Amino acid sequence: MVVAMPQVRAQGSNAVAAAQRLIDAVTPAQRTELLHPFTDTARSDWHYIPRRRDGLAWKAMSPIQREAATALLRTALTERGLDKVRALMALEITLRELETFGLSRDPENYALAIHGEPGNGGWSWRIEGHHMSLHFSYDGERCVSTLPQFFGANPAVVPRDVGGGAPRAGFRLLGDEEDLARQWLASLGAGQRARAIFDTRTYGDIVSGNAPRARPLDAAGLAFAEMDAAQQAQVLKLIGVFADHLQSELAQARLARVRAAPLESIRVGWAGGTEPRQPHYFRIQGATFLIEYDNSGGNHVHSVWRDFDGDFGRDVLRDHYRRADGSTHRHGAR
Repeated sequence: MVVAMPQVRAQGSNAVAAAQRLIDAVTPAQRTELLHPFTDTARSDWHYIPRRRDGLAWKAMSPIQREAATALLRTALTERGLDKVRALMALEITLRELETFGLSRDPENYALAIHGEPGNGGWSWRIEGHHMSLHFSYDGERCVSTLPQFFGANPAVVPRDVGGGAPRAGFRLLGDEEDLARQWLASLGAGQRARAIFDTRTYGDIVSGNAPRARPLDAAGLAFAEMDAAQQAQVLKLIGVFADHLQSELAQARLARVRAAPLESIRVGWAGGTEPRQPHYFRIQGATFLIEYDNSGGNHVHSVWRDFDGDFGRDVLRDHYRRADGSTHRHGAR
């Protein structure tokens, strides 16, 4: 089933201007790092581990360039969302102090890349680094996708203060997501709980990994129709938390896509331990989307939201170009 994401023009026009401002702020040499072709191959090469990234690294930007990059982030993220991004980057400082070999951790090793020409046909931008990969795709001035989305947190609960701008002891970057999932699990009756918990073990990571194209996982967990109204509301609230870093129009458009498909197709499943700090995993899967949350190590979280057709705006851009000229290949929207 293909469900088009409602298109948001206001934020898209702001993004075009902000992206161009960043392009104008960089040097000719930096442009070769910042700008990349708008092809499926280039855009879908994403990951959440420490590695070299395409794009202009935060640590390579001047103060003026950082201001321009932040302005582009603000076209998609709320202040709360920006704080989440900043805190995620600052967790690298925590890891630098906590890990035996932590010197390689770098809170500025996050890169921003622009694919295509802002405002002209299909284009996109992303920010990516260790434990973060956020993608925003456009058709001209219209935002057509805010996925895929990856947020991770290590440590999931900061054990002690380390200073240097790192989050304080007790900080939980993805705490709301875990807490709401646990509240939903605690609300289940014995029979519901038996169907919801589909495995006693976790899987070591999110099951979908960094696949260029997401595929539905095995149907597992409790079906939406088997929940009472309060439990269904909890699930929808939990889904919403995974989008609460976005500007309101973008969050609403993403959630409208979820609701456009039959809610009865949604299943919520849990694996692993049910007590805090035990390895655990949960997933929410519908006809068009997949959310995974993995804490296989007990204090190290990976979370992802994928769309089976809408990642990178593929479905909207593909349909648009087919109507325009009967071809998708030359636009990279395969």
